[in-house]
Amino acid sequence: MKLKELADKLGLSQTTVSRALNGYPEVREETRMRVQKAATTYNYRPNTRAMGLATGRSMAIGHVIPVYSKNEVVNPVFGEFIAGASQTYSANGYELLLTVADAQNEEDTYRKLVAKGAVDGVIVHSPERNDSRVAMLRDIGLPFVIHGRVSEIDLEYSWIDFNNRRAFQQATQLLLDLGHEKIALINGIETLNFAWLRRQGYTHALEQAGIALDPSLMSSAEMTEGHGYSSASAMLKKPDAPTAFLVSSYMIALGVRRAISHAGLQMGRDVSVIIHDDELSFFQNNDPVPQFTATRSSVREAGAKAAQMLLNIIDDPSIAPVSELLEAHLTIGSSTGPLKRLKAANQN
Repeated sequence: MKLKELADKLGLSQTTVSRALNGYPEVREETRMRVQKAATTYNYRPNTRAMGLATGRSMAIGHVIPVYSKNEVVNPVFGEFIAGASQTYSANGYELLLTVADAQNEEDTYRKLVAKGAVDGVIVHSPERNDSRVAMLRDIGLPFVIHGRVSEIDLEYSWIDFNNRRAFQQATQLLLDLGHEKIALINGIETLNFAWLRRQGYTHALEQAGIALDPSLMSSAEMTEGHGYSSASAMLKKPDAPTAFLVSSYMIALGVRRAISHAGLQMGRDVSVIIHDDELSFFQNNDPVPQFTATRSSVREAGAKAAQMLLNIIDDPSIAPVSELLEAHLTIGSSTGPLKRLKAANQN
């Protein structure tokens, strides 16, 4: 059924029916309920292009993925986030417009989207500690929500994030409680705000325990298996090798696990590992005894919430910037254990 046919059955204009289905406040509640009931009865599914013509909107939300390298395109965290956001868009009659842009020219991509009227708003990914996109998007008047936060600016903006600092502080504290003092951090790129906050949580826990920071036990780069392997391999060759690793992703952890095995050690017995796994659908770290001890948060849930937050802003541009900080939970798995003196173990 087309919008016109539904409108004819109700004896209303197409514009009124479209606005009723999209929750416009000027439509009377009685009319809204009548239209929604008829849409359900006749199994009407709105055509987004027709809705756009009636409402003056594109009925599309943009996701611009800043690519620092080819690895960003296949980052599973983006896929999980977009899957959650897409469910919200679909339920509200919106489409998703995904654009991959070189990180150096990303601002031009946003300006072109506005000039073309291609989207009604955007979700901003991978915020840096001091991110110029916030001021730019405010200046051009494009509604936006940031997946993450920007630590080093004073402007108000809407965001959703999980508590990276607290999660990594708690993870480091768990390793300290298990007796570990030589704890390594293998992190993402620390110009990105999430990685910087994770580093802060790690360093704060060590400082509180009176343990001096060792720069040779901290490594940051793209979150790949190769980064995990090369960093952990180099650290495990040190005379005072770490007995525990805190890593920023499951992909890094795969490399760390390989390095531990190549060193003739066993993860969970000789070397402890804690990861952040984002509750990825392709990696189910929830067996009766999980493979990894992990700080966990649902990036798919964050996607759904960010999308709804943005749609609310589009519907009512006058609302004040909103934010939500999600907490991670720590799941104990088989990758951690009490400190084991490796020299004594080897002698036995």
